[in-house]
Amino acid sequence: MSSTRDIDALIDMMARLPGLGPRSARRAVLHMIRKRALLLSPLADLMQSVAATARECRICGNIGTTEVCDICLNGKRANGQICVVEDVADLWAMERGQAFRGRYHVLGGTLSALDQVGPDMLRIPELITRVEAEGITEVILALNATVDGQTTAHYIADQLECRVAITSLAQGVPIGGELDYLDDGTISAALAARKSF
Repeated sequence: MSSTRDIDALIDMMARLPGLGPRSARRAVLHMIRKRALLLSPLADLMQSVAATARECRICGNIGTTEVCDICLNGKRANGQICVVEDVADLWAMERGQAFRGRYHVLGGTLSALDQVGPDMLRIPELITRVEAEGITEVILALNATVDGQTTAHYIADQLECRVAITSLAQGVPIGGELDYLDDGTISAALAARKSF
């Protein structure tokens, strides 16, 4: 039996995280072991806590530790705008930019014929219900500028046609770009220059 079996398993697990390969994971694990009291033990406690308490907001799909997230609970953000994003990472990217002060709707992916992802597999029906129930006046489509993202945007626009103003992000979001990889200024500029869809 290897004396480093658990450490090797931790390195393998860390290497599965986005942005970390085997070498980066190895360096991170070694650093945490050296700083065991400051990093490793608190990280393990926090991971256990998050594993037990993390949940999706039942309204928008954001991730938090309560049934309804802080954004949905904030009455000041009920301004008639919903920003539709592909996933939670995109919502968090929009929040980092601090340019949007409305509410969000996380789809949980995009339509994809290739991957057999249809509208009912995403949170599109919930979006349509929210638009009607919450008196929404504008839906901002902040989907990634990919083929699947644009297909999804067109589908949503067709479903909501004549019910609400539909806009999409403009300048700054390159074709093929993903929101999570954009800087805050680019996201702010794109949101400010949105156009009718």
